[in-house]
Amino acid sequence: MTVKLNSAALAHAKRLVKNGSVVRDDRDAWSEAAPTADEENRFLEKHGFTEYSKWFLGVDETKSEDTKERYSFPYGDFSKVRRGGVISLESRAAQNDHAGIAKASRKLLEQIDK
Repeated sequence: MTVKLNSAALAHAKRLVKNGSVVRDDRDAWSEAAPTADEENRFLEKHGFTEYSKWFLGVDETKSEDTKERYSFPYGDFSKVRRGGVISLESRAAQNDHAGIAKASRKLLEQIDK
């Protein structure tokens, strides 16, 4: 898998946090807050892949632009950044040798925790 940092998504997440669109929950809350496949599909139908892509810190440019498999490492629920999601993705990124994504998520977490 050739996943790299989605810079547009990181910028979107930082703007959301700066504007107060964040839920300061813990990692355990993410399993309940993470969007389901149905919620993802409804968001896609309403907003398209350009907006969808802004909610994932990972992008695999070898995958087609108009597929969900192109995007990984979600950080929010399509309305707010979820602290628990950021914690979870940082851990998964570090475990899977995606250092750039792990580093970016740590900095995003620092911004959330200020």
